[in-house]
Amino acid sequence: MKKGHISVNTENIFPIIKKFLYSDHEIFLRELVSNATDACQKLNSLKSMGEYKGELGELKISIALDEEKKTLTISDNGIGMTAEEIEKYINQLAFSGAEEFVEKYKDKTDAGIIGHFGLGFYSAFMVADTVEIDTLSHADGSEAAHWTCDGSTNYKITKGKRKTRGTDIILHINEDSAEFGTKIKIQSLLDKYCRFLPVSIEFDEKVVNNTKPLWMRTPSELTDDDYISFYKELYPMAEAPLFWIHLNVDFPFNLTGILYFPKIKNAIEAEKHKVQLYSNQVYVTDNVKDIMPEYLMLLHGVIDSPDIPLNVSRSSLQADGNVKKITGHISKKVASKLADLFKADREDFETKWEFVDVFVKYGMLSEEKFAEKAKNFCLVHNADGKYHTIQEFIDLSKTNQVNKDKKTVFLYANSKEAEFAQIKEAQERGYAVAIFDGVLDTHITGYLEQNFEEITCKRVDAAPVDQLVEKDEETANALSEDETKALQEAFTKQIADETYEVKTEALSPNSSFITVTEDEFMRRMQEMSKMQGNAMFGAMPQKFNFIVNTNHPKAKKFLAEKPKAQKEKMSKAFRLALLAKGLLKGEALFEFLKAEENNL
Repeated sequence: MKKGHISVNTENIFPIIKKFLYSDHEIFLRELVSNATDACQKLNSLKSMGEYKGELGELKISIALDEEKKTLTISDNGIGMTAEEIEKYINQLAFSGAEEFVEKYKDKTDAGIIGHFGLGFYSAFMVADTVEIDTLSHADGSEAAHWTCDGSTNYKITKGKRKTRGTDIILHINEDSAEFGTKIKIQSLLDKYCRFLPVSIEFDEKVVNNTKPLWMRTPSELTDDDYISFYKELYPMAEAPLFWIHLNVDFPFNLTGILYFPKIKNAIEAEKHKVQLYSNQVYVTDNVKDIMPEYLMLLHGVIDSPDIPLNVSRSSLQADGNVKKITGHISKKVASKLADLFKADREDFETKWEFVDVFVKYGMLSEEKFAEKAKNFCLVHNADGKYHTIQEFIDLSKTNQVNKDKKTVFLYANSKEAEFAQIKEAQERGYAVAIFDGVLDTHITGYLEQNFEEITCKRVDAAPVDQLVEKDEETANALSEDETKALQEAFTKQIADETYEVKTEALSPNSSFITVTEDEFMRRMQEMSKMQGNAMFGAMPQKFNFIVNTNHPKAKKFLAEKPKAQKEKMSKAFRLALLAKGLLKGEALFEFLKAEENNL
């Protein structure tokens, strides 16, 4: 028997591991099963190199829980260890590096350091008072060795009982970690962290992992059904994905994975954190914000790379050149995939656009390189239901929608229903109107104006239809100057609401008599203010223009009415205009409808 001290010149290594290295205690099982996987794979490598002459058999890992004794055992039939190797790999705790680590981080609250210290095994002491190792090396003539430690720096090595090659790690679960002494909890941890490890894992006499997940297989041997089935395995409650990208890179970094395009509509936040990050098939995290741009967070799936630098607890990424390269590569692959799908079958692409819309526009607003490619397959759907690329829609608008500044007026509506009347009038003039009713379309108009200099964007209700395109044309006024002034003053007096500014315009006799509009610039400022919590401009009040068409036949009729009838008709005209705009609400709407009901 041999006794000794773990070669770390401090008595505080275990509290530091518990408090700072592995704040999430559940990862102990990931670390221990990963070590067992490594032990099996090392033996397999030795066999392939001819350095191990024995029979491999079926390499596997077994997890056994004794709820009564409160022990958890992780067993493998891998490379095993001698007593001398226990001294080297367990007791010396990654040699002098551990002492340096402890000194540097003992007073820190975040151990943000790359994990080359070999401390994974010691995560066991987060949940166990005592940990045992029973191991037998693969080397001919080896004797089994048994190591035990009670969580202090003291250890004891004696002869072991193991008869076959491999290692048993036995954890005596402490009272504070009783939750890890139940089969339900252990199964959930295996499902989370170990479901795709490359060595077979048994728990309760059942294999709990897929040793060759889809992303590790060759794309040419896979069918669409294979990809869809794997997606269902990852996200059991989700609808089938639209399409996917199979990543397989070996230079200048190693990267495999499958990224799926889910059916996204408007719930952007709900779709984030769905990409799982693995390192050599070991689950790390679903928080991949440091490796993927914001817009790529909308994808679902798996990324696996041994070249992604992790901190010692594998809980977060470290700043590294490879991370930027991987990010850039993924973004490029996504753009290329969408471009290829658009070119290969535009009709099919159009049927999927309602789900791809948010993703593409998010990318265009977030990343310039993506936007440069995406503008060629970003679709605009016309009020008549037809799809166009951005440039196609601009070219369509050029035929009839060029203003006095020689800019093409890009007309759009945020709601086909709410702005139906304005859309209808615009279409009667031969104008093309795009429907921008997505969650990001408030920003897309600004993007279009910045990146397509020949256009100016206007919502279809930003002005009376005759003025939307702002051509250099003058229309004769059917009313005299005094009559126009009298009509404006009468409506202003009747409305008596600072929210609405009464204006008179000499429009076409076929245009509406009354139009309520909202200035394009002011509306955009208000929308921006709301999205930023009113931080930029404060709470900006809504202002509307109440435009009276002095060329409409009703203009003279209203002026000719007696005061009482004029007042009633102006009041009704005002409320009808608000009703058409969706602005008549609450008590005002109730009173108006009640009055109309009485007139039946």
